[in-house]
Amino acid sequence: MATASSMQQPALLLRQLTQDPVTASLLAAALATAVLMIAAVSRGGGRKPRLPPSPRGFPVIGHLHLVRPPVHRTFHDLAARLGPLMHIRLGSTHCVVASSAGVAAELIRAHEGKISERPLTAVARQFAYGDDGFAFAPYGPHWRSMKRLCMSELLGPRTVEQLRPVRRAGLVSLLQSVLHRASGAEAVDLTAALIRLSNTSIIRMMASTVPGSVTEEAQALVKAVAELVGAFNVEDYIAVCRGWDLQGLRRRAADVHRRFDALLEEMIRHKEEAREARKMRGGAEGETPEKKTATGTTTESSKDLLDILLDKLEDDAAAEVKLTRKKIKAFVIVRPKIWINNLLRAVAFIEFFSITHVDVLCRTW
Repeated sequence: MATASSMQQPALLLRQLTQDPVTASLLAAALATAVLMIAAVSRGGGRKPRLPPSPRGFPVIGHLHLVRPPVHRTFHDLAARLGPLMHIRLGSTHCVVASSAGVAAELIRAHEGKISERPLTAVARQFAYGDDGFAFAPYGPHWRSMKRLCMSELLGPRTVEQLRPVRRAGLVSLLQSVLHRASGAEAVDLTAALIRLSNTSIIRMMASTVPGSVTEEAQALVKAVAELVGAFNVEDYIAVCRGWDLQGLRRRAADVHRRFDALLEEMIRHKEEAREARKMRGGAEGETPEKKTATGTTTESSKDLLDILLDKLEDDAAAEVKLTRKKIKAFVIVRPKIWINNLLRAVAFIEFFSITHVDVLCRTW
């Protein structure tokens, strides 16, 4: 039979523990954790959501161990076993993978808004200037406004045609370099040459009047951004690792972002000075003088993409979403990375096609 003193011991112990603030805080945290775990277990015992078939995974990492390069072959092999629609858990992130055109079309029709978004990783958030970016912006007024600007002006037929001389000059330089090296029986790394051409052309199309030193620095920073955004970051997938920056990627991204932001400010300032000088020479604001082409026809002098964005910054006060200086920098800093990724896919296809269809490729050239 328990005595009165033995029954009072737990109460005395609890009173002693709560007298120390540190001990009391730890005890409260432990109790809160226990309550949350019990609540999570109780919710998990209810009806589970209906998910597509999924391969066998592991706790914490999910199916990360199955995702090996080349990733498309991994998904093809899994789809052969599980079907065209499957559920993949990348650490703490749940994903649905569609491996057939029919299933993908159905998903787009039913969930267009969600599928239009890109996941905003810890590193990408820095380069996207938080919520001011376009490439990683959620589907909404800002995304629709920037898409409309891209399709109607930045990437419209007229702008693409106006920037043809920039692309042609880069292509001529590449061909001359390849011919010179080929004449000496020297091997040419076509992938590296095309990436260098893409970098130079994109930067010149963005800001055609920047000094050469700025272009060279921008190429190095674009490469650094592409590597950091494309790197595997464990905190994007494992919830318990978020905020720790175990690989140092966020620290490196912050340094590259600081340098790129200073470079973008220099590019914008240089462009603003050129626009102001043109206006002082008597040209109307936002207009460029006409020039004679080699064939004798008269065309408007090309505006680069930064010119168009600055025009919108000055004139589009009544727009649904106001363009800001930060949004311009977010657009400029991310688009080259996306274009380069598309270029790499195209280069891989060309290299494969050139091996398997040599006669067709020769006739095309």
